[in-house]
Amino acid sequence: MTHAAHTTADGPRERVAIVRLTTPVLRHVEPELALDELEGLARAAGAEVVLRLAQERDAADPATLIGRGKAEQLGRAATELDASLVIVDNELTPAQTRNLTEVTGCRVIDRTALILDIFARRARTREGQLQVELAQLRYTLPRLAGSSAALSRLGGGIGTRGPGETKLETDRRRIRHRIAVLEADIATVQRRRGYLRARRRRSDVPVAALVGYTNAGKTTLFNRLTGAGAVASDALFVTLDPLMRRVKLPDARQIVLADTVGFIDRLPHQLVAAFHATLEEVASADLLLHVIDASAPDRDRHALAVERVLAEVGAETVPRLDVFNKADRLQPHERRGLARTGAVVVSAAEGEGVADLLASVVERLALDTVRTTLHFDRADAADRSRLADLYRHARVIDEHDCGDERIEIVADVPRRLLSRFATMTRTA
Repeated sequence: MTHAAHTTADGPRERVAIVRLTTPVLRHVEPELALDELEGLARAAGAEVVLRLAQERDAADPATLIGRGKAEQLGRAATELDASLVIVDNELTPAQTRNLTEVTGCRVIDRTALILDIFARRARTREGQLQVELAQLRYTLPRLAGSSAALSRLGGGIGTRGPGETKLETDRRRIRHRIAVLEADIATVQRRRGYLRARRRRSDVPVAALVGYTNAGKTTLFNRLTGAGAVASDALFVTLDPLMRRVKLPDARQIVLADTVGFIDRLPHQLVAAFHATLEEVASADLLLHVIDASAPDRDRHALAVERVLAEVGAETVPRLDVFNKADRLQPHERRGLARTGAVVVSAAEGEGVADLLASVVERLALDTVRTTLHFDRADAADRSRLADLYRHARVIDEHDCGDERIEIVADVPRRLLSRFATMTRTA
């Protein structure tokens, strides 16, 4: 058990203790690294971590997770440090939450509840708020039984039926009804996103989506590539609502870049389910840019966590390019080692490697071009539209006026778009 350093911030911050139980199943994660991540989540929720506790057991205690003796020790230490909340890195059963609360004298929540709270704080759009509320209700519903003395009269036999059971069933019905309403609203969002995706495909503008572990630097890279002003900071889950912007490539062609919610190890299933409409942007992308924090000591675990979520949303078959970010924090030999793997090494904060990244994106999206000669009639409305389309998607080399409103254009046209201009094209 260690005391964390006090942090300072404007306004009062809730003082919390964080707890991690390591069992044989969870030994693949270094306990201190797991606590570091949990502390980062707690800070993202506006808390000040004043106590850290790590314990190893062969199996979790079914009553208190960490055992009654350790729970009592935790309660005494929390009282001494004036901590009012205990956050547990493991998933708790309703009985464990209730028992830990009684023994420690503090409110107790688990990692899933903490992440849901952060998402609720960060969601800004109507869509994001709907998705977070749905996740919270799905998390709450199975935990209603026994959540308080007023709602715990659910046993069989004489004297166990009455207002408590009635209130609990009423609460359950209300939550189930609200879940149905939210699912219908999110389905509407899903249809609208599907329409927008279909419209983008008709315009043949390829989409590259940034994915990665939370705090890997996706939003900083997004801002660097697009010139957007999306909020980026050294904190977890800064971006919840997807952002999409056009990126002009060095040869004047364009792609659409999407910034998505950050992933995390053991991402709550409620969130994956609720954010499925948003994560479909990932599954339907032409290319995924997997942004990895190259300076993270457990970056391999982070990468595996992202791969698990991608598989869960049906995006495991989308072409992927690994982008190791934060290269400015690496030693030269570490950068060279990563570059030899075929990955792209960048520093989004410094702008280093961005040109190489764009070149790799062009290559992966099969934007290779064919030099073609095309003829247009400016008097024809359809030709004027196709001409604008050409300037948007191809690189014009030369334009020659042929008279009578007709022009000849030599351009490098992406191979994937040649069929669009087939009636007016002569390959050079």
